[in-house]
Amino acid sequence: MSVEEAIDLLVGLGVEVDEPSSPVEEADAEIFRELVAEERRQNKDLQRKQKRRKADDLVAGEVRLDELTAEEVAEAKAAADTSAIEIPAEVTLRQLAELVSSDPGTLMYQLQAAGRMASVNMKFKAEEAITLAADMFGVRLRKAAPPPEEAAKKEGKKGGGGGDAKIPPVVTIMGHVDHGKTTLLDAIRHSNVVAGEAGGITQHIGAYQVDRNGQLITFIDTPGHEAFTEMRARGAQVTDIVILVVAADDGIMPQTVEAINHAKAAQVPIIVAVNKCDVQGADPDRVKQQLLEYNLVPEEYGGEVLTAEVSAITGDGLDDLLDAILLVAEVEELGGNPRLNPKGTVIEAHLDRGRGPVATVIVRDGTLKKGDALVVGAVCGRVRTMLDSSGKEIKSAGPSTPVEVLGLSDVPAVGEQIEVAKDERRARKLAEEYAFDLREEQNRPVDVQASLEDLFAQVQAGEIATLNVIVKADVQGSVEAIVGKLKGFRNQDVAVEVKHAAVGPIGKSDIDLAATTGAIVIGFNTSVEPAVRKIADDEGVEIRLYAIIYQLLDDLRAALEGMLQPERREEVLGHAEVLQVFKISGVGNIAGCRVADGVMRRNENVRVFRDNHVIFDGKLTTLKRVKETVNDVSEGLECGIYLTGYRNVVAGDRLECYSVTNIARTLDL
Repeated sequence: MSVEEAIDLLVGLGVEVDEPSSPVEEADAEIFRELVAEERRQNKDLQRKQKRRKADDLVAGEVRLDELTAEEVAEAKAAADTSAIEIPAEVTLRQLAELVSSDPGTLMYQLQAAGRMASVNMKFKAEEAITLAADMFGVRLRKAAPPPEEAAKKEGKKGGGGGDAKIPPVVTIMGHVDHGKTTLLDAIRHSNVVAGEAGGITQHIGAYQVDRNGQLITFIDTPGHEAFTEMRARGAQVTDIVILVVAADDGIMPQTVEAINHAKAAQVPIIVAVNKCDVQGADPDRVKQQLLEYNLVPEEYGGEVLTAEVSAITGDGLDDLLDAILLVAEVEELGGNPRLNPKGTVIEAHLDRGRGPVATVIVRDGTLKKGDALVVGAVCGRVRTMLDSSGKEIKSAGPSTPVEVLGLSDVPAVGEQIEVAKDERRARKLAEEYAFDLREEQNRPVDVQASLEDLFAQVQAGEIATLNVIVKADVQGSVEAIVGKLKGFRNQDVAVEVKHAAVGPIGKSDIDLAATTGAIVIGFNTSVEPAVRKIADDEGVEIRLYAIIYQLLDDLRAALEGMLQPERREEVLGHAEVLQVFKISGVGNIAGCRVADGVMRRNENVRVFRDNHVIFDGKLTTLKRVKETVNDVSEGLECGIYLTGYRNVVAGDRLECYSVTNIARTLDL
């Protein structure tokens, strides 16, 4: 800024300046410095935006290189490098944390607080990573050109050119302990063995394949809901379809409800197998009516849930069940590309005295081959031996194939993802990096994943709209009463969602489900074992125990009220007319005003009206009366006003000064 421009600015502020050496009062000097600093900031912002705009145009192809000078090209490329970071098709949580200048633990907590599942080995597709980085951190990322193998996958999508091919669906059978799940598994396995295995299964490895009219189906024999949820908590989406087994004579039982909630949490299609249809007292129609209570609408009732009436003892209905599986698989358009880099999930692992660490793996994409260098979380090794579900040694395994893998350095955790590395040296390095991340996560102070206190702050920031809860109580009457009350805790802005409700003590299964859904576990007149409490602490799951139902309801109501956005209430303070505008070089326009009514107040909000239209809404940052900076100017008095961020005020404009108050809202039920 030149001396002449500085003098013009001071004169515009009402300061008498005859020559450069004229004295200036400290108050006027402070205002002068603020205005100059604001001008410099705006100029820098403008320059940055211009460089970034050129960078974006260059990247998007909207401007040609020959249309820019050499200096502009260099600046545009530099701006592009800093404004959009190139990433591969898939990034790990640790890599994403580095890209947004965060750390893995903090990023995990932020994702969990937003209701997303997160773990140290979690991976993100490029599109998801780009969205998360922009929305949560304001960091710009862009996807790199796909590698040749990914291009091959796109070219071959849905059957052609060796790309995505039809693959066997992976099915998990879940249900109440006494409803015939194991018997049903055995009946399916022994009546529909894969061709060439007529002698029966010689070695059970926790997964097997059956053949239905030339189409394979892969079944996983899971030990229960806990393992199912643990795999999902590690980011594994192993199962394509869940078969929910319900006994026709018993109907839906507590463990059936658990299975329903766990399957819904995994967001996989459910097929209901109504078993024991051959026993006395069987009532399949009653079971289908009960399903409606859990938002599972059978196809015959106009819904989308397929059902099959079966008997694991007689074998009746098994073919219908297998046909239903194949139908759902076709609708879901399951596909896998055997040409891609192999990926899969560990569904079972143990230490065998004679063979060493053994892992049962479901290959999800690509083709796993004997001799491949493997990374399985913090474990690495080479595929020394690979066995199929019958115990026969094989050299390769394609998508949806269950195999037993020998040759790992240690026993991996169930749910860990397997990847193939370039060589054993690279595999060892990746495993060490994973182990380091795992130790770092374990050594971090535990951040509560979903506490009521955190929800107050998080939801006011617009991050959460639903309070997820799991309810456990002493008797069914208490469960029904609590759930019934909580269903009424909702309006157009917030709601309570009961992820699971049952009778009994709080168990590990409840903690697993809470960890994957971001829920709070509520116990009423029930208990929690110290071992389960420790698991909850380790997982960052909050448990709240109550003996009085009204305290429980009051706490949850308070949590929901904390989730409500406050009501924004405006109060108009006064109006002023712009009589004259002083144009100050390098700063903008100073509005000389007369207060028409009320009061104009410094640091309050102000709107500029022209022809009865709002043309600016911002802050009244500078208010002067004669030469003095003042806080208020009352009706009938003249004043000078400077509006930060707006320079186009003209004589005749009308200014409205107003204040904003945020009022806490209550839940009107």
